[in-house]
Amino acid sequence: MDLLARARQMEAEGRSVLHLEVGEPDFPTPRPIIDAGIEALRKLKTHYTPALGLPELREKIARHYLEKYDVTVEPRRIIITPGASGALQLALSVLLDTDDKVLLTDPGYPCNRNMIRLLGAHSTPVDVGPDTQFQMNASHIEQFWDEATVAAMIASPSNPTGTMIADADLQALITAVDKAGGSLIIDEIYQGLVYSQNDQTALKYSDQVFVINSFSKYFGMTGWRLGWMIAPEEYVEAIDHVAQNLFLAAPTVAQHAALVAFEPETIDVLQHRVSMFKERRDYMLPVLKKMGFAIPVEPQGAFYIYADSSAITDDTFEWTSQLLEQEAVAVTPGIDFGEYQASTHVRFAYTRPVDELERACCRIARFIK
Repeated sequence: MDLLARARQMEAEGRSVLHLEVGEPDFPTPRPIIDAGIEALRKLKTHYTPALGLPELREKIARHYLEKYDVTVEPRRIIITPGASGALQLALSVLLDTDDKVLLTDPGYPCNRNMIRLLGAHSTPVDVGPDTQFQMNASHIEQFWDEATVAAMIASPSNPTGTMIADADLQALITAVDKAGGSLIIDEIYQGLVYSQNDQTALKYSDQVFVINSFSKYFGMTGWRLGWMIAPEEYVEAIDHVAQNLFLAAPTVAQHAALVAFEPETIDVLQHRVSMFKERRDYMLPVLKKMGFAIPVEPQGAFYIYADSSAITDDTFEWTSQLLEQEAVAVTPGIDFGEYQASTHVRFAYTRPVDELERACCRIARFIK
């Protein structure tokens, strides 16, 4: 965010900055969703909803899992939240007490460890690399779990690496966490943004996992602040109580707008965008490799490339700062995502059109030379 702030300042000064740092789709919210939101306002649908969300939206999400993944989810287990961050906060709030521990991948989404710290608990970083697709697996549970550990958190597709956890590995991980007597939280917010294999959900293998999802990434509703969680049955009442105290309910207009997110006309728009993201990824991968970046694991989803820059620099924090100042290209240093090999990795977000990616890569190549 510091890099983004500096980039905005440079733009205000008249410089043309190319943004490869922000994990936000550049496409606007699909028109059917916008129209549904406008119609909700016209009909004065602006009062609080139940803390767990609009019943009809919870039913729509349940139908989505049945139709797309052949998974039956009871609507009462679906909680509508203010973004995926709200869902993560609720899941951690009902699971953690002071000094509990949570296993997290390093690299991984940076806000997770901060949410854990806010609750007085501790995160245990699990170093992951290309050998495990940058994902946690069952052997990590056996190695790092101790008597203070109560949960593990994973993401598939992941931020910052774009990798996915294989079906067999996911089943083994669920079994290992269950055997340890803990809970598994899986971030599926990039679900739908998958390019080289079948999409999946952990709900296919267990109804005891906490699944976090969002309307932000695939559905393009970042500013609407709307997500959801599917929780084990026994936690729903506690989550209801916590949600009432933390934020009462998710934004009402956003919930009404999301009712059309799963409609065929919306999905057609979204699937076209997925193909465009794949085109961007396929452009970036060979170009970055030619520059000297190592990408040992091809990202299978999301819209990120996590690149090893050790042949170029051993200080990506300084390198990205200088790249921004000299060439006006913003990328994210590995330190944002943890400590493991952070100084020799950078994340590229291909959330811009191909022509902008081409210009950015030309500037990066010039900077390297």
